[in-house]
Amino acid sequence: MPARRLAADWLIPVRGAPVRDGALLIGGDGRIAAAGPSETVPAPPGAVTRRFPGAVLVPGLVNTHTHLELTGLGGRIAADSFAEWIGQLRRLKEARSREDFLAAARQGIADCFAAGVTTVADTGDSGTVIEALADAGGSGIAYLEVFGPHPDQCAESLADLQRRAEALRPFATERVRLGVSPHAPYSVSGPLFRAASAWARSEGLPLAVHIAESPEELALLADGSGAFAAAWSRRAIPMPEPAGDSPIAWLARHEVLGPDLLCIHVVHADTEDVARLARAGTAVAHCPLSNAAHVHGTASLGALLDAGIRVGCGTDSVASVGALDLLAEVRAARGIAGLGPEAAFRLCTLDAARAIGLDGEIGSLEAGKWGDAAVIAIGETADPLEAVLASAPDDVLSTWVGGEEKFERVPAPARLLPLRPSGR
Repeated sequence: MPARRLAADWLIPVRGAPVRDGALLIGGDGRIAAAGPSETVPAPPGAVTRRFPGAVLVPGLVNTHTHLELTGLGGRIAADSFAEWIGQLRRLKEARSREDFLAAARQGIADCFAAGVTTVADTGDSGTVIEALADAGGSGIAYLEVFGPHPDQCAESLADLQRRAEALRPFATERVRLGVSPHAPYSVSGPLFRAASAWARSEGLPLAVHIAESPEELALLADGSGAFAAAWSRRAIPMPEPAGDSPIAWLARHEVLGPDLLCIHVVHADTEDVARLARAGTAVAHCPLSNAAHVHGTASLGALLDAGIRVGCGTDSVASVGALDLLAEVRAARGIAGLGPEAAFRLCTLDAARAIGLDGEIGSLEAGKWGDAAVIAIGETADPLEAVLASAPDDVLSTWVGGEEKFERVPAPARLLPLRPSGR
């Protein structure tokens, strides 16, 4: 692959102030060779060059929580409670074939590229997202879900997880990792939480879990009450023992917390829960629009950040939010925690990469990292970072992963100069 030199009116490296008239050089190995003011970034002979007037170059966005296998299910569920919503979602999934899930995953990845997202931390049980990511030359972690609320299911569920994971290992690449996700306390027993987490760690696989998301989840663990507990009773599943743990304490009890764990949502966490997460070095995927859509409450994002917890923003699924707009999530998070523009933007770039353990490879535009970038139209502005934060997916002009263009919005001729080798 020849080197690529991208230039725009602005470049936002994340580590450092925005650069007017910036450029990015991506070498033939797919990694960044130089980034900064255009006059300092070389154009080697034979390099392919692009110039984007009225636009800004930013690192490829990092989405710390998706369910791409659910693409196409937006607007399909109307429920009065979260437990009812979960039940309807399960029935919709049961009606899909593996081919349906794979097509959905591929469309979801294409939608991510079109929105400037180059890396995802995805959870799902069909196993299709890691295949679709590998085929698309994408980047991310595909956490394979495991379920089993009855303690007697533990051995069977663990064996099934191991079988499915082994079948998916061939899809892992330098840019795509396989992970494990014990789904949530209302769908996974304590013994299975412990066993699945221990096995994943023995295999060097990262972990993710939906946790502290809803009042129904809290009630189940607190005293065996609420909608999830009623569903368990109908299925003759014993209540969690001992009662009285918070969801975060439940994870600690079963030795799930750790620096390789991504806790998704964490809406309901008190001071001690936040301290537990901080002591364990556990990261959090914050999904404010999904939390609001399900009326779960508002996560204490400021407290999580003040405790030094690694946090990135995620969109959750289209079944929850309708459309995957990561920067809309960032704007919501910014309002919750009163963040400045730099801190807000890091929630979908460098801090999001830190949350999933990839900050040495992605999340900022600097030499040695992967050549993942998005080009966003912002027009004339004196504050490119605020313009990016106010942008929408339709403003994304081009998206690059490892120096390969994965998305190009058909531009008006006056807005974008053609692709051409340098020196010709």
